[in-house]
Amino acid sequence: MRHGYFQVLLFLFVFPTVTAQLKVDAELRPRFEYRHGFGTLFPNNVDASAFVSQRTRLNTNFKKEYLNLYLSVQDIRVWGDVPQLNRADKNGFGVHQAWGELLFNPEFSLKLGRQVLNYDDQRIFGGVGWAQQARSHDAALLKYNKNKFRFHLGAAFNQDGESTTGNLLTTANTYKSIQFAWFHQNWESFAASFLLLNNGLQFIDTANVDNSETRFSQTIGTHLKYTKSNIGLTSNIYYQFGNDVNENDISAYLFSLEANYKLQPKFSLIIGGEVLSGNDNGSPTAGENKAFSPFYGTNHKFNGLMDYFFVGNHANNVGLVDLYLGTVVGLGERTSLNARIHNFSAAANLQNIDSKQLGFEADFVLNYNFRKDINIKAGYSHLFASEGMEILKNNFDNNTNYWAWAMVTIKPTLFMTKIEE
Repeated sequence: MRHGYFQVLLFLFVFPTVTAQLKVDAELRPRFEYRHGFGTLFPNNVDASAFVSQRTRLNTNFKKEYLNLYLSVQDIRVWGDVPQLNRADKNGFGVHQAWGELLFNPEFSLKLGRQVLNYDDQRIFGGVGWAQQARSHDAALLKYNKNKFRFHLGAAFNQDGESTTGNLLTTANTYKSIQFAWFHQNWESFAASFLLLNNGLQFIDTANVDNSETRFSQTIGTHLKYTKSNIGLTSNIYYQFGNDVNENDISAYLFSLEANYKLQPKFSLIIGGEVLSGNDNGSPTAGENKAFSPFYGTNHKFNGLMDYFFVGNHANNVGLVDLYLGTVVGLGERTSLNARIHNFSAAANLQNIDSKQLGFEADFVLNYNFRKDINIKAGYSHLFASEGMEILKNNFDNNTNYWAWAMVTIKPTLFMTKIEE
């Protein structure tokens, strides 16, 4: 894997054809975490989890008049997951991104390969940068950019591997196929995006494989952003319909609104709320699924940093109402503090309880830019669970739930040059 990667670098150096630019950069990101109720309520008679995970990346970006080429390989590990005298790493190197973009003219291009899909505030499509492995797609993306208007048309089709017969996808936690269109327009103080996503999930009939099929749902919606002087407003409005993988009819929605007011250059107030529809008692009934799914978004960014909702959990459940208040405070030229308090409640009815209240979460993140290419962050989060959260997570042990972490990100540019013909 690494041998092939450096062969590509050698080719770029030895066989230049036209004026081009080559940039090589790296990323090293170790992160310590102490988990005592992260992701779900902490149970009795267990110890808290403490570990250091690390992401290591090597990125190469090659540009010339008609081509952009990007390669990114990464190693993801937990300190100690392989012995000191190891013959091979546990996970080994993997390809995070490997794409080429053909530039037909200044407006049109075609991007092919493994790539990150990031749109708007990353609510539906995001890179999931917090996760050490992050998210990328094997996709084709047609792009049109002119002035303040952008249009992207994308598609992906997944298989387990090469075969002579059949198209059944057995790989878990991925889609069979997607098609999407994204429109974006900027004005002086306002920006608007529109997204249409056709999402296909593989259904496998274990009793009769011939009945297996791809079942599609559709998501349509808009992302709106207004900025004027010291005031900023953002909103998401999405609706989902079609069928889920179990052939339930989907009728679900998401609505969010956030206001940001800058009182001083280094002090901002944030107030907002988000509603994601859900199912009464936490499951679809009578063939209808009312639970909204944010699909491929950066869900860690939303609904509290302790990942109780929509980060590998809470699918097809009671939905969520998240009301929050936050602030960003500058503590110097290089340091800032971000704090938020969330009030969580269910969007649909909880089983065996009249109240929809789930609890409160307080998040604090301290950010320090040590140098241009070195950043240090540390955070602490505390969840105050209510009876509704205990029912939702099926845990009634009544323990304290908190999470602490510290992370260093080192991202130097290793090499940059122009290549002449």
